[in-house]
Amino acid sequence: MTATTLYAPLQTASRLDRLRQALDRDHLPALMVTGRSNVRYLTGFTGSAGLLLVFADHAVLVTDGRYATQADEQLEASGVTASARIAAAVEQGRVVGEVVAAAGPGRLGLEAAQISWAQHRQVTEEWVPGVEVVATIGVVEALRRVKDPGEVDRITAAATIADAALAAVRPLLEDRCTEQEFALALDTEMRRQGAQGPSFPTICASGPNAAKPHHRPSPRPIDPGEAVVVDFGAVVDGYCSDMTRTVWVGELSDPDLRRAVQVVAASQAAGVAAVAAGVACQDVDRACREVIGDAGWGAAFVHGTGHGVGLDIHEAPAVSATSADTLAEGHVVTVEPGVYLPGIGGVRIEDTLVVTERGSRTLTSTPKELL
Repeated sequence: MTATTLYAPLQTASRLDRLRQALDRDHLPALMVTGRSNVRYLTGFTGSAGLLLVFADHAVLVTDGRYATQADEQLEASGVTASARIAAAVEQGRVVGEVVAAAGPGRLGLEAAQISWAQHRQVTEEWVPGVEVVATIGVVEALRRVKDPGEVDRITAAATIADAALAAVRPLLEDRCTEQEFALALDTEMRRQGAQGPSFPTICASGPNAAKPHHRPSPRPIDPGEAVVVDFGAVVDGYCSDMTRTVWVGELSDPDLRRAVQVVAASQAAGVAAVAAGVACQDVDRACREVIGDAGWGAAFVHGTGHGVGLDIHEAPAVSATSADTLAEGHVVTVEPGVYLPGIGGVRIEDTLVVTERGSRTLTSTPKELL
């Protein structure tokens, strides 16, 4: 059974028209899309190499011979009105030049966040000389913020797999496994449950290592009474989930950590309660940060409260003290406050939520009672 029969269909076919409307507002007749997630979002093409040229009345996907059949199949399946041009990597610049010259747009946008300085020079000096090249920022990413029902279905499925995987492997902690062994078991179980793989390198941080928010799993054995921060996610049909739980075996030995668990749980609950359409992301961050600050650990909350989740594990909107974003119905975001005590350990609790008109729906359902 394929993903398209399991979940609501992705609304891919309408995305190019929405992009063209955005380009019209910016008075930009053409855009070269080079970000892999952006190409996939607009066309359904999942290859590891390719770029998309979008014009007012047509679009052209340029990729290499490895993906000739795949490109045609995925464009047709997505219902996108676009054609594919196949060329070896060394010939793709010539092909892009031909396509742009035939369309004659005069101005061509490049995704500033997705292209290097060297690539920019190559495009402007070799591929499309004589065409005015302008930088664009977040044009496609802005369309990706609001998820359609098919996207939410896939993120929900990824979250469900992650929940089941953690439940299956958690007993390993009682066998004094290492951080690496636990992370590997979790990744393997997510694949066994149907995930394409983890949505990012799994974090398993025990004891003093839990004071490092992005600790990489080590050969360190996990001892009873230690806090273990487990931050992980699954990928289903390209879409990510993200969840953190802080777990332990027996009883937490350090009184500061026992208190930190209560404080972070209250902070996370406050943040989740604040999530709703029309709410400034700064306000969600503030709701979490005030609880931790009132407990005297404001300086120990060293990162933003959350981020968007979708085809990428980190995407807009940002949920932080400096964010200018406002939540809207259909956004999928995380709420993940933490307290980190160097030399002792740390606590983080995270859920992924979809924003609704009156609040949110939590997609990650591993019980907080694990705490």
